Amino acid sequence: MTVESRPEGFSEPHLPDNTKPNSKTQPAAKCCSPNLKIFIGVLAFCFFSKSMSASYTKSTITQIERRFEIPSSIVGIIDGSFEMGNLLVITVVSYFGAKFHRPRIIGTGVLLMGAGTLIMSLPHFLMGRYDYETVATHVNGADNLTVTSPCSSTGNNLAQQHTAGCNKGEEGSPMWIIVLLGNIIRGIGEATVGPLGMSFIDDYARPENSAFYIGCLHTISVIGPLFGYSLGSLCANIFVDIGFVDMDSVTITPQDSRWVGAWWLGYLVAGGLTLLSAVPLWFMPRSLPEIPQPSGPDTSTDQPSHTSTEHNTPGLAEIAKDFLPSLKRLLSNKIYILYLMFNVVMFNGFVIIITYTPKYFEQQFGQSASKANFFVGITSIPATCLGIFLSGVIMKKFKLDLLGASKLSFVTCITGFLFTVPYFALSCPNRGVAGVTVPYRGPVPTGDTSVSLLSSCNSDCGCPPNQWDPVCGSNGVTYISACYAGCSSAHGSGRNMSFQGCQCVESWGEGEVNSTAVLGQCPRESSCATMFYVYLALQSLSFFIYCLGSVPLFLICLRTVEPELKSLSAGMFMLVLRVLGGIPAPIYFGALIDSTCLKWGSRKCGGRGACRMYDTETFRYLFLGLTSSLRICSYVLFWITLTQIKKKVKKGQWALNEIELKKPAGGAAEALLKELSVTEQHEPKPIKETV
Repeated sequence: MTVESRPEGFSEPHLPDNTKPNSKTQPAAKCCSPNLKIFIGVLAFCFFSKSMSASYTKSTITQIERRFEIPSSIVGIIDGSFEMGNLLVITVVSYFGAKFHRPRIIGTGVLLMGAGTLIMSLPHFLMGRYDYETVATHVNGADNLTVTSPCSSTGNNLAQQHTAGCNKGEEGSPMWIIVLLGNIIRGIGEATVGPLGMSFIDDYARPENSAFYIGCLHTISVIGPLFGYSLGSLCANIFVDIGFVDMDSVTITPQDSRWVGAWWLGYLVAGGLTLLSAVPLWFMPRSLPEIPQPSGPDTSTDQPSHTSTEHNTPGLAEIAKDFLPSLKRLLSNKIYILYLMFNVVMFNGFVIIITYTPKYFEQQFGQSASKANFFVGITSIPATCLGIFLSGVIMKKFKLDLLGASKLSFVTCITGFLFTVPYFALSCPNRGVAGVTVPYRGPVPTGDTSVSLLSSCNSDCGCPPNQWDPVCGSNGVTYISACYAGCSSAHGSGRNMSFQGCQCVESWGEGEVNSTAVLGQCPRESSCATMFYVYLALQSLSFFIYCLGSVPLFLICLRTVEPELKSLSAGMFMLVLRVLGGIPAPIYFGALIDSTCLKWGSRKCGGRGACRMYDTETFRYLFLGLTSSLRICSYVLFWITLTQIKKKVKKGQWALNEIELKKPAGGAAEALLKELSVTEQHEPKPIKETV
């Protein structure tokens, strides 16, 4: 950025030209004081660490589901627990916290976030080693599983036998509750960062720079997920018990639906970084030097400074007494209520997209969890980051008012959505799994999977019904296990094990000679990889265009309310989004995902485990159809909100409301008041917005 284009907040400070006599000594007037620069930098570090932790949590959804053998609906509850913790305190924090030492309150919240993140890794150290269901290797030992061999004429194969370890209830213990509690603590801590940090900057930054600073913070918060998803990709490629097991004995790969990566490792890294970001906030001042006001006829000399307001803090009882009236005034704002409504509907769709996109890539395009997280991080996140940054630049350069910001947000939302329409054409068929998606003889799909698991080629093998250790036959069809493929012998060990004499492979087609199978599912068609990359490109472009209106969209929340209600409006906004969007969306969509499961896994000691295979067609229609429907409904409500804003601006009611405020709180709202006052002096008619 050149010196000429540098925002005023980062230009060289200068001393005031004169000082009024008989007045209190004020701090040196600067365009942007060093304390504000430091606060923005420290808050940016907090935004980075919290967004990195949040994105890493999203990237571990699949790993947690498999490690604890739980369905997607339970994982949705774990994911939504962050919002549960957040809503417990966000309204109180956003209102009462604005009256006290905001930087230290933010620092306390960030400390809680770091502690909660570390707690989420705790179950790994309390649970035993990860035992996945397999029939590939025969294990001997008193406390180990007795596993099956390929098809045998004796018919005495047993999938699993309960061992002494099962009596301890280790695998069935609800250790995932610890992860849920840690995520709740994270949510409680995060409630302080957004409302208090944004309002603090808006109070002490120049009005024309406020949107730019907020855009920078949002940009930093999007850089965090770039590292979070990259960390998730790295950890997902490392076996969960790395360092404690012989990796040569591990027979599964990251592409396997039973693979669990080192999910706990990233929580240690993210938690430590979050704790580190909290330290500088405890050394920040309670208030910053007063912003110098430009000289002119509109400059009021008797307006109280922020510094004096901060130090003359009213009592707790007085603050509590004003809470309900303030809340009533906020909820009586028709435009603000419409703003909440369309954001709630829109947020439901985006929560589903953010939470389950990696899982969608795994199931639809056959990508591993590591690869899915990696590509989400390096494609979508930079596009989002650039869009948010340019959004703040646009607001600063063109000095968009409320109506202009609303129009920009609406146009970017619609345009970004149009680039998602081609998603419906990017699909891959279900994997060919004998007895599940295709019958044993021919590629014709079958709907009754319970009776089609057995065929004449494996009916004498005594295969257990809950077994899942897939093998890929030489005919390109996947079988649930070597037993269900009717294989009579096995050679090799570990991942290199192969099976021969597979009767079901031989009976697939006439003249089949090479009736062998290898461990793992058969790879998808090469066209699926091409569709995956096209999907990524469209998704990145869609995110970029949508994020061009992100800062204006957020500023609507601040500009449609009275200045003293800014913190409360931001807190209420985040509260409503979490209650009606962040909490229910992962849960109900997780339950919908469970309804598409074709093959469930089994726990070590019995009971249903995590899903091993989904109906990708149904999954696709649910994922794309539901998110698109939610976004369309939200845009209709957004259009209604935009018409209401335009109607009020044309009637000049915004000008009247701002003039009636005798003591504006400063920042962006103060600039709007001055602009309206100047306009009224030159134009006695009601203010009209230029479209």
